[in-house]
Amino acid sequence: MKRIDSGANPRYKALRKLVESSRERARSGRSVLDGAHLVAAYLDHSGQPEQVAVSRQGAQDPEVRALLARMADVDAIVLGDTQFAALSSVMTPTGILAVVNTPRPQARPSDMEACVMLEELQDPGNLGSILRSCAAAGVRHVLLSRGSAHAWSPRVLRAGMGAHFALAIYEGADLPEAARDFDGARVATRPGAPRSIFESDLNGRIALMLGNEGAGLSAALLAAADRVVSIPMAGKAESLNIAAAAAVCLFERVRQMGIKPR
Repeated sequence: MKRIDSGANPRYKALRKLVESSRERARSGRSVLDGAHLVAAYLDHSGQPEQVAVSRQGAQDPEVRALLARMADVDAIVLGDTQFAALSSVMTPTGILAVVNTPRPQARPSDMEACVMLEELQDPGNLGSILRSCAAAGVRHVLLSRGSAHAWSPRVLRAGMGAHFALAIYEGADLPEAARDFDGARVATRPGAPRSIFESDLNGRIALMLGNEGAGLSAALLAAADRVVSIPMAGKAESLNIAAAAAVCLFERVRQMGIKPR
């Protein structure tokens, strides 16, 4: 592995630009996976990355060394610990990051069994948490409106904890059109709706629609829904965090389907 200790090195500068610039990631069609867990998830589900970088300290870590052994033919560099820390988005870097081609699914299938539609979701942490809940609940297809947070940003990837690689994520979707085309029940969530999510049949083909953290769902998407439901609350909170609300809805579907713990 080539060793790089200078922040002026061209390869290091190109890597740092990719880490720091969402525009560069979009232009190049590449994403950065920061941490051993994300790199392992990518290897398990998607194959080999384009490039891998490790810190000097990370190169001595048994977990990192095991991952490197799985990437024997990948372009790899070793960075000084200071240089690596400047790239990492976590407080305590694990010492490895990988550059990958951003996965892009094929055209949205017409026969999705279940999907989640997210409209104008802004917070990367919320989006990553929802993706993680989708993967855990067995809902593979996630559609994001054009104004939503970028699914492959470092913060969303970190919050998703590898869930991205078990999902088909469709960014920039026309959600009202997708809802109208969906061959199944379209369930919209709205605080205060008189019908409870727990009174709604979530079996079979389901599109679960959740909106912006503050504004909720648009009138167009609500109009495309077959049912509008809410989550009953016993306390005085005005609403649930959107990631928590999504988890409640997704696992109510798991409960209704009778899925048992492994």
